[in-house]
Amino acid sequence: MRRIRPRRHTANKQLPAASSKRETPSQVSDGALRENPGIFDIRVILFLLIIVCGKAWARDEFEGIKCGADIPKSLVGKRDSNERVAVIEERHKDLGLKDLGGTEISDRLFLVSWQICGSEYELLVNTKSELIRDVLPFPPHSATAPMFIGTCQADGKQIREAVVAVLDNSAGYNARDRKLVKTALRATAAWKIDETKEKFAKQSTENIGCPLTGIVTLDGGP
Repeated sequence: MRRIRPRRHTANKQLPAASSKRETPSQVSDGALRENPGIFDIRVILFLLIIVCGKAWARDEFEGIKCGADIPKSLVGKRDSNERVAVIEERHKDLGLKDLGGTEISDRLFLVSWQICGSEYELLVNTKSELIRDVLPFPPHSATAPMFIGTCQADGKQIREAVVAVLDNSAGYNARDRKLVKTALRATAAWKIDETKEKFAKQSTENIGCPLTGIVTLDGGP
């Protein structure tokens, strides 16, 4: 499966110019504050709002993240940035940030993979609100233990939700061989994507088989 990225765009919004006659809080004299104590209260409220809303005004979703911290918790609820990937990666070189691609799950959910602080994380993004709804720390994967995204079967019945998994390909099957299109591999770790709750849900790997066609390109998939 090829990992793709949604088209990134930047909306340029121009705010109306402020009146040059309006005084800023810092320009209000001490005498005015004594005569109008309510002005001081407004300044305090504005200051607190700036602190509370700081996350929403961050340049991108990785602002404030530190290696060793709870990265999933830091990302959930943030807005997916519309900036070019190269710009974001350059800004956060301290995190070893690298865009690993993404996959469309539905018309409103997109799975984005990022390498952060040497580990891989799957970000589930709502494409309507552009909010990160859930984050999954993903295990290491390779050609012999490939990453899979798609539909699997459990006890011979198809699992309704999309599945993200690590498969056992120790036998060395070629996922690009069309003759093996129906070949299924055993999952060693798996998560379902709950589209209603917009969350990852741990999936039992007992009797689960996933087709070679869902292996990501990086690990030898089509």
